[in-house]
Amino acid sequence: MDKREINELLAYDASFLVAAHELKSPLSIIRQLSLMLGDKNSNLSVNEIKRISKQIDLTSERALRLVSDLTKVAKLEDAMFELEPINAKKICDDVVSEMNSAFSIHDRKIIFKPYRNPKITSSLAVANYDLLRSILLNFSDNALYSAKSKTKVELSINNVKDKVRISVRDYGEELPLSVWRSIKKHNCKPVAASSRPQSSGLGIYIAHNFADAMNGEIGVVRHKNGNTFYVDLNRSEQLSLL
Repeated sequence: MDKREINELLAYDASFLVAAHELKSPLSIIRQLSLMLGDKNSNLSVNEIKRISKQIDLTSERALRLVSDLTKVAKLEDAMFELEPINAKKICDDVVSEMNSAFSIHDRKIIFKPYRNPKITSSLAVANYDLLRSILLNFSDNALYSAKSKTKVELSINNVKDKVRISVRDYGEELPLSVWRSIKKHNCKPVAASSRPQSSGLGIYIAHNFADAMNGEIGVVRHKNGNTFYVDLNRSEQLSLL
């Protein structure tokens, strides 16, 4: 084994450590909330019990989704993911519906922001539904923790040359340029970011791999009041029936 192979092996080990750390967070939250429910002296109201139970469910779903996505990443080279025309508006609506409860419990909103041109809103992207859904869920999950309280996270669609761009825009903490550069430097592998614990880049790592499997590309636009993460996919010329 030469020096290059050793460095690659160490990089993969570091990625797994970062992934394990990020998976530890939701599990710790579940344990803490479970202890609150089990505390007979807590005097929780019925509404508080319902809220905590819902938060446990949502946090469990997030942890399971991360595990499922990492499993898919490991099998991308061997598995066959069929690409087909996907209605971009419909998948955005599906993601908004799926993430709505998580945003609500954190006092935030997630919406689809329609484009003025209806032809763009009805755009078809050449993609795999499950992989594209996972990309948008990871972007939305990152936005949930970046966005400020009582703000909206917006999903939108645009055409960029021959590509369909699906974006997730949050209004909150700007992604530090150093974090994004570090993630890109490591080929979108997750990296440790002690100054910004929510930005290890695990979701970006997953999104990068899934986009690559669909001949697409991810990117970010950094704003003074937040970030826009996006995925560019080949546009289908087939007419949408939706």
